[in-house]
Amino acid sequence: MPLIPYADIAALPDDVRERFEKLPRKLNIFRMWANAATCFVPGMRFGGAILSKQKLDPALRELIILWVARLEGGTYEWVQHVPIAQAAGCRNDQIRALEIAQIDDAAFSAKEKSLLKFSREVVRNVRASEEAVEGMAKHFSPQEIVEAILTCGFYMTMARLTETTRVDIDAPAGSALIDELKRIR
Repeated sequence: MPLIPYADIAALPDDVRERFEKLPRKLNIFRMWANAATCFVPGMRFGGAILSKQKLDPALRELIILWVARLEGGTYEWVQHVPIAQAAGCRNDQIRALEIAQIDDAAFSAKEKSLLKFSREVVRNVRASEEAVEGMAKHFSPQEIVEAILTCGFYMTMARLTETTRVDIDAPAGSALIDELKRIR
């Protein structure tokens, strides 16, 4: 049970209520997030861009999201993103390795390991080491590196939202939600 009430959707400003009503699944994370009405629509656009408009490969994006969820204790994000990660091409051995915090596992390529090490440093230290940034630069463009940082930050925020407010965990929404987020402008 959440520690603060979910937003009263009927009482929200028109643009927020309309955006919420267009969602294919009215997930609890969105019902909670809508309490911050002025942040809801722009935040959904930002989240939609992360999930559908980045240069970063979707499977790599999902590795970041699951790793952030694991590092941050974001149970809601983990539950939602495991099936999304699988649909994006992440393998079960990779998901299991993240779940047990084994980013040096043979399940990951050198490229993936550099991404996971970098993401861990962004989450844990705020300022990733020069070594981690240089490791990323061997495999990723500047655009992809910045996208990785933004993905870490966004999902750190979502984990803090869901964990602090104790959002009830929904069954996974899967790819239907990503398809909807692609259409958000």
